[in-house]
Parts: sequence; structure tokens; C-alpha cells
Amino acid sequence: MSEALLPDSNGFDEEAFRREARAFLDWIASYLSRVEEFPVRSTVTPGALRAALPAQAPEDSEPVSALIEDLEKLILPGITHWQSPNFFAYFPANTSTPSLMGDLVSSAFGVQGMLWITSPACTELETHMLDWLAGLCGLPARFLSSGAGGGVLQDSASSAVLCALLAARERASAGRCNEEGCRGDLVVYGSTQTHSSLDKAVMVAGLGRRQLRKIEVDAEFAMSPAALRAQIAADRAAGLTPCMVCVTLGTTSTLAFDPLPELGALCRAEGIWLHVDAALAGSAAVCPEYRSLLTGLDFADSYCFNPHKWLLTNFDCSCLYVADRNALIGALSITPEYLRNSISDAGAALDYRDWQIPLGRRFRALKLWFVLRRFGAEGLRSYIRGHVALTARFAEHLAQDARFEIVAPVHLNLVCFRLRDSNERNAALLEALNASGRIYLSHTVLDGRYVLRFCVGQPQTSTRHIDEAWALIAATAATLDP
Repeated sequence: MSEALLPDSNGFDEEAFRREARAFLDWIASYLSRVEEFPVRSTVTPGALRAALPAQAPEDSEPVSALIEDLEKLILPGITHWQSPNFFAYFPANTSTPSLMGDLVSSAFGVQGMLWITSPACTELETHMLDWLAGLCGLPARFLSSGAGGGVLQDSASSAVLCALLAARERASAGRCNEEGCRGDLVVYGSTQTHSSLDKAVMVAGLGRRQLRKIEVDAEFAMSPAALRAQIAADRAAGLTPCMVCVTLGTTSTLAFDPLPELGALCRAEGIWLHVDAALAGSAAVCPEYRSLLTGLDFADSYCFNPHKWLLTNFDCSCLYVADRNALIGALSITPEYLRNSISDAGAALDYRDWQIPLGRRFRALKLWFVLRRFGAEGLRSYIRGHVALTARFAEHLAQDARFEIVAPVHLNLVCFRLRDSNERNAALLEALNASGRIYLSHTVLDGRYVLRFCVGQPQTSTRHIDEAWALIAATAATLDP
């Protein structure tokens, strides 16, 4: 059966594994070394890959060489290269050698870490890594596992906000929603700039999007405390029950920071669950000079940020912290007989299956452990600071060209800009840039204006890439029809 690694009576074939692993690792190393050579955004048309694949699965084993050949021939053309130093779209999805190795080891173990007893190291390393990150980022002590709170790894900030909402829903309804179905009077609040994952969370949690209030923002696209206060008062007067407020530190469109101290004080006074989403910006808190961005976090009931965005840890790896883990566990725990064991029944250890939506969970903490140890705190700080400096350099280029304007405050690693022209011309500029294959940007719409987003966040991005990107943007703008 060729080189296939099928188990037999002789057990694991170590040499066959080494041959296959070397072949794939060599290909991965080759890919990462030449990633800059590819068009950043894939240029294939819909259905191209499926048309090139056989209609049915193979009957016989195929050699590793065939798989690698098809990675090159079939898969690479359909990849948008998130690890390219010229990827400036959306927010980044970092990876690094230690993180890749952590995922590889996790895959080798193949553990299912739903309960402590199903692999104690999977649970305990995760608890410890979340405490490490809390210390590195200067988070409030209430989020440490040594107290009533603690942290857990989710797949994304979308899952984190849903888990937080379910906990908030149960607290606001005195635990009745899980037993009796969701009440129709619960109301959730976010700003007009809050990530769409909050919209999806209210749908999945059974509250309904009509119960989501989008609070207006100020001139810097941050939530207005006065508007939130007025909306809460109006909802209470209408007999509704405020359930949760989602505050964003670093919105997706502009990286705006909602005024957490004021909003947090309001939530505490009103007795409303406060969830803080710092999906990208939270990583910057490893640098002491950026921890002021988290001022007011002591008010939060839950907090989330994503190392898989800007902390050299490949997707998926999202940190959710809660101040009261019992509130989260109470909203999500259900224990069939086949999960019962003496350790869990005694409450002697954490069972993270009670901290998330699915039962199953991967050993994500390994890649965090590898990243934190291989780079160290100073390495991670240098990485963040380098991207902030590169972002400032790009903003300086824009400021020196009267054709362009920066339309939102420049925070950390995102610049929102546009031509001083029509929406159509800005959309044409973006499409021309992305079609070039040389760089990849994304867009948003702010106050009715089409805006380009330039986000710096990939490990290989350097001054050269910033300057070349700017030169391309400036030159392409000059070629647009007047």
C-alpha cells in the first residue's frame, strides 16, 4: 500500500512517519520562504478548484509526492496569502514557527480535552497560560484562576461573546432561560461599530436581533455614554430588562476605543453584565505603554482578545476571561452520565467543556506555551512596537499627499484613509490595488464614505514593504480616470 501510514500488527512506523513529515515540513518551509512571490489575493474564479479535482475519492493509496504536487498545482492558486508581508487587509492572522510546532505536537497527541481527566496536561497548561497572559498584559487580578474568575481558550471572539451573552442572559433571568426558554424582555447593547458577532450572538442565544440596541457613536466612532444611558432608561421604562453591554476596545472598522471607564461605571450602577471585546488591540497590552488602552477593565464581567490576530499564534486561539467563572459554568454546564467521574464530581479540577459551546476541545494551549517561551515577553513587545512604528510611517506618507485624507484617529496598527474624491473613485482605487496582486487592502464605510483600511500585522512586513505599498497606492491613484 505504497507509503500510507496505516496501523498494522507491528505498530507505528516511525521511519515512514519521519519521511512523510520531512517532505511536508520541507514544502511548508519552501512556501513560507517564497510567500511574497505570490499574488496576495487569490485570483481564481468560483468553482475552479472543484472543477480540477476528481469527482470521486481514490480507491488506492497515493504517494506523498502526489499530495505535495497538488498542493503546489491546485491549492496554492486558491490561497489568499495571509502570511504575505504585503497583506494589509482585515486584521492579521499571525503565525510563527513556535506556534506551528505547537499545533503539530497537539495534532500528534490527538487529545480531546473536554474534561480534566481526559488529559490533565491539556487543562492545566491552558489555565496556566491564561494566567501568564493576564500577567503579561496587566489584566485585573479578578481574571486570574487563583480567584473566582479565570480564563479559557475559545476558537474566536465570536464564540467568546456568545458565551458571555449566555452567562449574562442567565444572570439577568435568574437562570430561567435554560429551563423555560428565553424571555422576550432581555435587551443587549453595542455601538453602531460593534462587530457583527454580537448580532449573531443575540440570534443564537434566542434573544432576537430586535432586542439588540445599536448605540450611536461620537466623531471618533466610539460609543456615546450619554446615548447608552438614555437607551437603558427608555428600555427600563418600557418594562424591558437590560442584559449585557458589549464595549469594544479597537473596533473592526477603525480601531476605535469605546470609553470603558464611563461605560463600565454605568454598567455597574445599572447591574448590567459588561463584556469587553479587544480582539486585536488586546495583544498590544503586552507593552506597558499601551496598557492605558485597557483602563476601566476592572468593571468588566468578561473580556476577550485574540492572540491569533497579533501575537504570533496561529488561528484559532482566542482568550476569554471572566470575573466569576461560576456564572459562565452555570450557563453552559450539563452533565450526562457518560461524562461523570470522581475528579469532576468532587470539583477537584476545572472541566473546560463547561466554559464553551461544544463539548470537544483541542490542545490549543501548547502553541501559546511555545510562543511565549520562544519569543519571551521582550520579543513580543518588540514585535508589537515594530508594527506600530511601521503604521506611523504609512500615515506619514499619506499626510504628505494632499490627494488623500486620514478619516479616523490612527490607533496602533490601522490607518483608515481615502482619496478626497467620490466613493466610486475610492472603490475603483481599492479594486485596482487588490487586482494588482502586489498588496491586499480592505474597506469600510464611515458616515456614508467609502474608506480604505491599511492594517500592518504580518511577521515579515518591513519598512520596504510599507514604502513599496505606498508607492503603489500613490501611483495607482494617479492612473484613475478623472
